[in-house]
Amino acid sequence: MAGAPRTREPRADARRNIERLLAAADAAFGQHGTDASLERIAREAGVAVGTLYGHFPNRHALIAALLRTRHDTLFALGTDLLAEPDSGAALGRWVRAVADNAASYGGLADVLTASLGDRESEMHADCARITELTGQLTRAAQTAGVLRPEVSVDDLITLMSAAAWAHEHLSPASSERLIRFTLDGFRPA
Repeated sequence: MAGAPRTREPRADARRNIERLLAAADAAFGQHGTDASLERIAREAGVAVGTLYGHFPNRHALIAALLRTRHDTLFALGTDLLAEPDSGAALGRWVRAVADNAASYGGLADVLTASLGDRESEMHADCARITELTGQLTRAAQTAGVLRPEVSVDDLITLMSAAAWAHEHLSPASSERLIRFTLDGFRPA
């Protein structure tokens, strides 16, 4: 019979292993950043490191799996913000949401930034979607006259990355201050 190949659902024990690996990775990345030991994550999950690599062939695949639900939520927010009548406020909410997402784990902002330029990365498509939504929100704010026309998507991506870094290395208040002052400076005089 012709057609698309059937994908089988993982067995119950494989699903449990995946769930335990994701929980252990979330805890390890939360405590030690994205460079946390994969061997230790496997040990904490109660599986062999080969099992980890069987489900997640590399660190980026594991991080991408952890971020999948968060990114789906982030993309839904971005889509909703496109319909907001106050495009300046919508852009501000978006910048804060992306920066908060990138500050989820130590080093995550760097991983995401690198993934944007790496088409082979498991996170490239998500990073491209973040950039696309940023562009749409930027153009909406510029059309409404609440964002300078010379402000680029790259400027906003840089702001979000810097705000995530400030959140991680300084404080959430420092991140918010950076966002607020920069967005104020991006408004027309």
